Amino acid sequence: MKYLHLLFLLLFATPSLAVEPLVFICERSEKNYTETYEFKVVPASKNQKAKVFFDNRDLDRSNELGKQTVKNVLITEPTVLVSIEAHFPPEIFDGVQYGAGLVTTAIVINRSTGQLRKAETVKGGILSATLGEGTKTYQEQCAATNKP
Repeated sequence: MKYLHLLFLLLFATPSLAVEPLVFICERSEKNYTETYEFKVVPASKNQKAKVFFDNRDLDRSNELGKQTVKNVLITEPTVLVSIEAHFPPEIFDGVQYGAGLVTTAIVINRSTGQLRKAETVKGGILSATLGEGTKTYQEQCAATNKP
Protein backbone atom coordinates (compact mmCIF):
# COMPACT_ATOMS: atom_id res chain seq x y z
CA MET A 1 0.00 0.00 0.00
CA LYS A 2 1.22 3.43 -0.99
CA TYR A 3 0.93 4.99 2.48
CA LEU A 4 2.12 2.01 4.54
CA HIS A 5 5.68 3.35 4.75
CA LEU A 6 4.28 6.66 6.04
CA LEU A 7 2.34 4.85 8.73
CA PHE A 8 5.53 3.07 9.79
CA LEU A 9 7.35 6.41 10.03
CA LEU A 10 4.52 7.90 12.06
CA LEU A 11 4.36 5.00 14.49
CA PHE A 12 8.09 4.91 15.15
CA ALA A 13 8.90 8.60 14.80
CA THR A 14 11.76 10.19 16.66
CA PRO A 15 11.27 13.60 18.29
CA SER A 16 10.82 16.43 15.83
CA LEU A 17 13.69 18.54 14.54
CA ALA A 18 11.78 21.80 14.70
CA VAL A 19 11.35 23.92 17.79
CA GLU A 20 9.00 26.60 16.50
CA PRO A 21 5.46 25.96 15.26
CA LEU A 22 5.12 25.42 11.51
CA VAL A 23 2.32 27.41 9.93
CA PHE A 24 1.00 26.75 6.44
CA ILE A 25 -1.67 28.57 4.45
CA CYS A 26 -3.37 25.89 2.36
CA GLU A 27 -5.90 25.88 -0.42
CA ARG A 28 -8.36 23.08 -1.06
CA SER A 29 -10.40 22.98 -4.26
CA GLU A 30 -13.21 20.63 -5.16
CA LYS A 31 -15.51 21.14 -8.12
CA ASN A 32 -16.55 24.84 -7.97
CA TYR A 33 -15.59 25.30 -4.30
CA THR A 34 -12.25 26.65 -3.04
CA GLU A 35 -11.32 27.04 0.62
CA THR A 36 -8.24 28.66 2.13
CA TYR A 37 -7.26 27.64 5.66
CA GLU A 38 -4.40 27.76 8.13
CA PHE A 39 -2.74 24.48 9.11
CA LYS A 40 -0.46 24.79 12.14
CA VAL A 41 1.79 22.12 13.64
CA VAL A 42 3.30 22.67 17.08
CA PRO A 43 6.12 20.20 17.78
CA ALA A 44 6.18 18.16 20.97
CA SER A 45 8.05 19.48 23.96
CA LYS A 46 9.24 17.76 27.12
CA ASN A 47 5.92 18.58 28.77
CA GLN A 48 3.38 18.33 25.94
CA LYS A 49 2.69 16.16 22.91
CA ALA A 50 2.68 17.70 19.46
CA LYS A 51 -0.45 19.68 18.59
CA VAL A 52 -2.14 20.30 15.25
CA PHE A 53 -4.57 23.14 14.50
CA PHE A 54 -6.93 23.74 11.58
CA ASP A 55 -7.94 27.43 11.46
CA ASN A 56 -6.97 27.72 15.15
CA ARG A 57 -9.15 24.71 16.12
CA ASP A 58 -7.24 22.05 18.05
CA LEU A 59 -7.62 18.72 16.23
CA ASP A 60 -7.49 16.86 19.56
CA ARG A 61 -11.20 17.07 20.39
CA SER A 62 -13.74 15.09 22.32
CA ASN A 63 -17.46 15.54 22.95
CA GLU A 64 -20.69 13.55 22.82
CA LEU A 65 -20.40 13.37 19.01
CA GLY A 66 -17.06 11.58 19.06
CA LYS A 67 -13.37 11.74 19.80
CA GLN A 68 -10.60 12.88 17.47
CA THR A 69 -6.96 12.40 18.41
CA VAL A 70 -3.70 13.45 16.78
CA LYS A 71 -1.83 10.16 17.09
CA ASN A 72 1.60 11.15 15.78
CA VAL A 73 3.53 14.07 14.33
CA LEU A 74 6.92 13.72 12.67
CA ILE A 75 8.74 16.81 11.45
CA THR A 76 11.84 16.37 9.32
CA GLU A 77 13.64 18.85 7.09
CA PRO A 78 11.83 17.70 3.93
CA THR A 79 8.40 16.69 5.30
CA VAL A 80 5.76 16.99 7.96
CA LEU A 81 3.78 13.82 8.68
CA VAL A 82 0.60 13.82 10.79
CA SER A 83 -1.69 10.91 11.68
CA ILE A 84 -5.17 11.51 13.11
CA GLU A 85 -7.84 9.10 14.31
CA ALA A 86 -11.51 9.97 14.83
CA HIS A 87 -14.03 7.66 16.53
CA PHE A 88 -17.78 8.21 16.30
CA PRO A 89 -20.38 6.48 18.50
CA PRO A 90 -23.43 4.72 17.07
CA GLU A 91 -26.22 7.14 16.20
CA ILE A 92 -29.74 7.39 14.88
CA PHE A 93 -30.42 9.92 12.13
CA ASP A 94 -33.81 10.31 10.41
CA GLY A 95 -34.91 7.06 12.04
CA VAL A 96 -31.96 5.08 10.66
CA GLN A 97 -29.53 3.39 13.08
CA TYR A 98 -25.84 3.70 12.19
CA GLY A 99 -23.06 1.80 13.95
CA ALA A 100 -19.88 3.25 15.38
CA GLY A 101 -17.48 4.77 12.86
CA LEU A 102 -13.77 5.35 12.50
CA VAL A 103 -11.86 7.74 10.26
CA THR A 104 -8.06 7.53 10.06
CA THR A 105 -6.15 10.31 8.32
CA ALA A 106 -2.53 10.49 7.20
CA ILE A 107 -1.26 13.90 6.09
CA VAL A 108 2.09 14.51 4.39
CA ILE A 109 3.34 18.00 3.60
CA ASN A 110 6.41 18.46 1.43
CA ARG A 111 8.04 21.46 3.09
CA SER A 112 9.93 22.63 -0.03
CA THR A 113 7.04 22.44 -2.52
CA GLY A 114 4.12 22.97 -0.13
CA GLN A 115 2.29 19.98 -1.60
CA LEU A 116 -0.08 18.42 0.95
CA ARG A 117 -1.29 14.86 0.42
CA LYS A 118 -3.99 13.40 2.59
CA ALA A 119 -5.32 9.84 2.78
CA GLU A 120 -8.57 9.34 4.72
CA THR A 121 -9.96 5.90 5.48
CA VAL A 122 -13.62 5.67 6.56
CA LYS A 123 -14.90 2.55 8.31
CA GLY A 124 -18.49 2.20 9.45
CA GLY A 125 -20.84 4.79 10.88
CA ILE A 126 -22.94 7.40 9.16
CA LEU A 127 -19.91 8.67 7.20
CA SER A 128 -19.48 5.26 5.61
CA ALA A 129 -23.12 5.29 4.56
CA THR A 130 -22.98 8.84 3.15
CA LEU A 131 -19.40 9.18 1.84
CA GLY A 132 -18.63 5.54 1.17
CA GLU A 133 -16.36 3.16 3.02
CA GLY A 134 -12.70 2.95 2.08
CA THR A 135 -9.72 5.19 1.46
CA LYS A 136 -9.77 8.42 -0.50
CA THR A 137 -6.72 10.52 -1.28
CA TYR A 138 -6.59 14.28 -1.71
CA GLN A 139 -3.95 16.73 -2.81
CA GLU A 140 -3.81 20.37 -1.80
CA GLN A 141 -1.31 23.20 -2.11
CA CYS A 142 0.16 24.98 0.90
CA ALA A 143 2.67 27.75 1.50
CA ALA A 144 4.72 27.98 4.67
CA THR A 145 4.45 31.30 6.46
CA ASN A 146 7.71 30.54 8.27
CA LYS A 147 10.55 28.97 6.28
CA PRO A 148 12.67 26.07 7.66
